[in-house]
Amino acid sequence: MPSYNRQFDLSIADVDLIEEALRARGRELCRMRRALSEENPAHLESIQVIEQDQRAGEELLGRLHDQKIFYRPSAQVYVGG
Repeated sequence: MPSYNRQFDLSIADVDLIEEALRARGRELCRMRRALSEENPAHLESIQVIEQDQRAGEELLGRLHDQKIFYRPSAQVYVGG
């Protein structure tokens, strides 16, 4: 049985491209969600699918963010902001 590849060689630009694509998809899903009316029963299932897709995209963006290592100088006091 084949196993999953656990080693990925992605550059910073690749990760940025993935994040931008996820954000663009989120914007498009938001536009689709706004176009559907909650008052129309035929739209309820579509709305639920769109909201699930939005949630999955946001969770993926969050996991990508959590894996980043942000630079902090070690030789001097770090002042954030």
